[in-house]
Amino acid sequence: MLSPDQLKQLHIGEQWLDPLNATFDRFDISTAIRQACFIGQVAHESGGFKFLVENLNYRAEALQKIWPKRFDAAKAQACQRNPRMIANVVYSARMGNRDEASDDGWRFRGRGCIQLTGHANYYHAGQALGVDFVLEPDLVATPQYAMLTAGWFWDTHKLNQFADARDYKGMTKKINGGFIGLEDRIKHIEEALAILKR
Repeated sequence: MLSPDQLKQLHIGEQWLDPLNATFDRFDISTAIRQACFIGQVAHESGGFKFLVENLNYRAEALQKIWPKRFDAAKAQACQRNPRMIANVVYSARMGNRDEASDDGWRFRGRGCIQLTGHANYYHAGQALGVDFVLEPDLVATPQYAMLTAGWFWDTHKLNQFADARDYKGMTKKINGGFIGLEDRIKHIEEALAILKR
């Protein structure tokens, strides 16, 4: 159980205490190393527990670089700096979303501490947690469900075993798809572990 004092030492706002403890309890994130890994990964993913909704405000050049198959020069120009349009292009017809016109890309854009993205993930996380995120996707951007959906992701991707093995690279690849921010993630994990082991 995370204490208010530990939370303060971790520089995490008090609104996260109950959501973190509920998530630890529900998903067997029960040892110092598991909790430190979870906190470290979530801290990196959410910009220090500050960003709970995906930022899709991209310039045309960035759109072509990040999603070259989805944006040619003309489409990138038409969509730049329009997060709703970008979400509908990037996330259409995949992850359980319908076509661009459905607005599913925007409705089910990334939210939460480990961003839940796409209709299918909103549906499955909602089923697991007993909440209708498809009907109320903005719930995923509240501290309680931002954390519980991160715990659901953690559990469904079997990340406790990566934590137990201290396999930070493997864990990061499961979360990120690559190794973006690996050093920062490890720094957060080690800081959290030092505080949790006291």
